[in-house]
Amino acid sequence: MRLKDKVILITGSGSGIGKSTALLFASEGAKLVINDLSEPNGTATVQEIEAAGGEAIFIRADVTNPDEVSAMVDAIIAKYGVIDVLFNNAGISGVGVLHEIDPEAWDRVINVNIRGVFLPSKYVIPHMMERRSGSIINMSSCIAEVGLARRASYAATKGAVLALTKSMQVDYAPYHIRVNALLPGTIMTPFVENYLKNSYDNQEEAIAGLKKRQLSEELGLPEDVAKAALFLASDESTFVMGSPLYVDGGVVFGKNA
Repeated sequence: MRLKDKVILITGSGSGIGKSTALLFASEGAKLVINDLSEPNGTATVQEIEAAGGEAIFIRADVTNPDEVSAMVDAIIAKYGVIDVLFNNAGISGVGVLHEIDPEAWDRVINVNIRGVFLPSKYVIPHMMERRSGSIINMSSCIAEVGLARRASYAATKGAVLALTKSMQVDYAPYHIRVNALLPGTIMTPFVENYLKNSYDNQEEAIAGLKKRQLSEELGLPEDVAKAALFLASDESTFVMGSPLYVDGGVVFGKNA
């Protein structure tokens, strides 16, 4: 039970990586707070956790709305008295070369993917500072380290999250708060499936192309990222601070001949 009795908030945990992580964390003894914009998805995650004998609650909140995020954090503290781990997982995709992107679409990606890390962190961190303990996991992407066609807005946000992670770690290290980032490659989630559906006429061909980018020659699974998040959430990673953890099948550091 590597997370026994730890109270953990995971944003965007109604599906995909967030949901898989919540299920894994619950199996390791954590008390989960499931956050998502979709109440049906969030409730379904809670039900799966409870059916397996775990503990979880659902709180609907928009991570870009300061009032809703503040109220969510207050509700967690009122119930549990503590937030041990914050996983800033919520995010959306953005596709297009820069000069073709609609300004409103650009702003939405920036808002969700950066503000959605800023606000939960802003309201959770004072409680961690008071206890002088905590772990924050920020969802970046391997795209923060490599160029990829037609991902201008998404790449900008994930690069920002990685830089923010490092800056946060410097500021909060004196309070024994660890801040690290996950950098996944292409993970087969509803998020990616929707992108493939909307962006390519031939989805099988698109998937084959994605596989070629990764030395593994396979797409990752949500469980692959969840296991990395488990390490960062647990006390096993107490000496890991301000670090990018790559879960990318070899995209960043390898290249097929």
